[in-house]
Amino acid sequence: MEQLIRLFPVHLREVVRTSNIFNQQLEEIRVRVNAPLMFRTAKGEFFLREKTLTQKLDNQCLIMSAEDVHQMSVYMSKYSLYAYEEEIKKGFLTVEGGHRVGVCGQAACENGQIRRMHPISYLNIRVAQEQKNCAKDIFPYLLKGQEFCNTLLLSAPGVGKTTLLRDIIRLLSDGSESCPGKKVGLVDERSEIAGCLRGIPQNDVGIRTDVLDACPKAEGMMLFIRSMSPEILAVDEIGGTEDMNAMQYAMRCGCRIVATIHSRDIEELASKPGWGTYLQTGLFERYIVLFCENGVRRYAVYSGGLKRIC
Repeated sequence: MEQLIRLFPVHLREVVRTSNIFNQQLEEIRVRVNAPLMFRTAKGEFFLREKTLTQKLDNQCLIMSAEDVHQMSVYMSKYSLYAYEEEIKKGFLTVEGGHRVGVCGQAACENGQIRRMHPISYLNIRVAQEQKNCAKDIFPYLLKGQEFCNTLLLSAPGVGKTTLLRDIIRLLSDGSESCPGKKVGLVDERSEIAGCLRGIPQNDVGIRTDVLDACPKAEGMMLFIRSMSPEILAVDEIGGTEDMNAMQYAMRCGCRIVATIHSRDIEELASKPGWGTYLQTGLFERYIVLFCENGVRRYAVYSGGLKRIC
């Protein structure tokens, strides 16, 4: 809580602290110039009216000024926006506690690429949701004996696949009686899983996990294979052909894979380019589909042959 409060301008910190927002399953804090401060939770959106939370938006709700957003940008960069320029021009940076701040504003471009983001006018603070043992019940379905199955996690955005992936990595890395600890190579392209701050994980990803932070997935997987002898490679939000080629190469080298992808269900996954073939050939041995039912997060586990087993 205090890590997040310190991101706010000084004159707003006590207001946020006493608002009780941190008891509301907070997921995101949306900050926009000349717009209401918005808290997104599992129960919906909340605004601040004086020191009180409300779900009803009116002209009494707290409005963020350009100076407020500028101060928050300074605080999140530890008083040196220049030092974090590389991260900011990619659209995000990670702050203490593993929280990820998305940034948007005026982009200065050169040769079609963003060179600088100034001024920053919009912030999306995604609250780190480290939930240890959230994968404990599902973990046995991902094993054959003591060996981990190549596993793909599917869900729509915001359902919790990154949180589940983080805990699977931790369980694999720390090990247990049913599964001895494994060497895990985590390619954390967007700094969302380990939540590294200056290269040091802010989240618990296990004692045998090596983290390559802010590196493209395909390049990172190849680096791990060349240099770190991982038993398992973990990546978030796989996408294009390069990612798929790197994963298949890793599998041929004896590595197991655990990854996530944006897809609401198996049917939607099959409609993505190339995935109909991957599903038929059994590239992955387990598919975990996460979904919300009446506001509750649930999951279904499928075998490589697409038979539901849990």
